[in-house]
Amino acid sequence: MIRLLAILTLCLTALSARAQEEIVLGLSQDEVAISATFTGSEILIFGAIRRESPPPEFSDLGVIIAVAGPNVPTTVRKKERIAGIWVNTRSVEIEIAPSFYAVATSGPIDDVLNPLEDLQQAITGDRVIRAVGQDAFSTNDYTDAYARLKEREDLFQVLEGEVSLDEDTLFHTSIALPSKLVEGNYRTRIFITRNGQVVDQIRVIIPVFKVGIERWLYNLATEQGAIYGLLSLFIAAVSGWAASAIFGRLRR
Repeated sequence: MIRLLAILTLCLTALSARAQEEIVLGLSQDEVAISATFTGSEILIFGAIRRESPPPEFSDLGVIIAVAGPNVPTTVRKKERIAGIWVNTRSVEIEIAPSFYAVATSGPIDDVLNPLEDLQQAITGDRVIRAVGQDAFSTNDYTDAYARLKEREDLFQVLEGEVSLDEDTLFHTSIALPSKLVEGNYRTRIFITRNGQVVDQIRVIIPVFKVGIERWLYNLATEQGAIYGLLSLFIAAVSGWAASAIFGRLRR
């Protein structure tokens, strides 16, 4: 009976907070342009929590910010040593795999997000990566390996405690975008939680696209493949001829 009352109290607190607290969001930039000299970027995400009444008592506020790049299905292979040679023995198709993913929190993620909310919202890395045939409740070695590979390239970031929260009202953080970005829409989600339960969330899209010569070459390669191939051969031939001419003059 005591446990039931505690659960009802927690639910009522969450519903009350949901009605009283809302996110007001700001971004330092609403798009990212990839040029030939692009070496990465940084997005400042900031905002405030609007309230119609004082915040609930005896509950902890948390802020979670997640940025996900376009999904890029891929195959993860397992290597084993057979007769002294490393060979691919098994492979698993990853059907839901963001090309970039960063999640920043205002505190330890276990404190600001409970497992049930994580399962429903798919916030942590274990929940955003899915292999073919894998259900939402399980993880496996292949999805873990994919996450580790992305972490080495700085394309998978877990930033616990990197969201600054002032007086339970103002919050901000910065997300570093590396140079190896895939073009597309980057989904940004911001959550506020009370005792680990989501009470409000907001979603925005940050477009990432190529500009200048990068855009021209990309369009040429995808829309005019034959011309792109001939142009590549021509450039290679001219470069080879120029290098040969320069070295020939140096030998004289």
